[in-house]
Amino acid sequence: MKATHVIPHDWFPEPLPVNVELGEGVWLYSSFAFLHCRSRRSHAVRVGKSSGIYNGSFFELGPDGEVCIGDYCTLVGAIIATNGRVRIGDYCFLAHEVVIADGHYAGPVLSTRNDDSDHREPMESVSLGHNVWVGAGALLLNGATIGEGAIVGAAAVVDFKVPPYGIVVGNPGRVVGFARPRSSA
Repeated sequence: MKATHVIPHDWFPEPLPVNVELGEGVWLYSSFAFLHCRSRRSHAVRVGKSSGIYNGSFFELGPDGEVCIGDYCTLVGAIIATNGRVRIGDYCFLAHEVVIADGHYAGPVLSTRNDDSDHREPMESVSLGHNVWVGAGALLLNGATIGEGAIVGAAAVVDFKVPPYGIVVGNPGRVVGFARPRSSA
């Protein structure tokens, strides 16, 4: 989908930002998701094929913010607030009210720079491997690196490296076990 187009079913009267790239078969509830997207990156948000971004999801990106979402992902009311880089692998599921933030509050750090920030690579603040499931109300903070196949429980707070297939619960989050590998096909 070309980023300058209006989403046919959209109730919000604005087109998608020019630096948002949606893959083939992506469902996006509304361009309203980008109301507070201030990223100056040439690709602020990239979404892989056949992913769904549903009602209540928002991209609160600062001028250096960048988000890459893989293929076959589902975001249900997730909030991504970053001035760094957030990477979400293929086949990931983020449940209701998941927040990914690289600061102490769910809002991007706004830069006072006036230059084109594309020359400087943003720091990776949060990354999710392939086939990660994140439960409702979980909070993934700066430094969270979620390994392939991991499960983050509802309302867990994570700011550390979770091993592949780790199961994380609690506030503060802690690994309590390991899941069996799941097929992503």
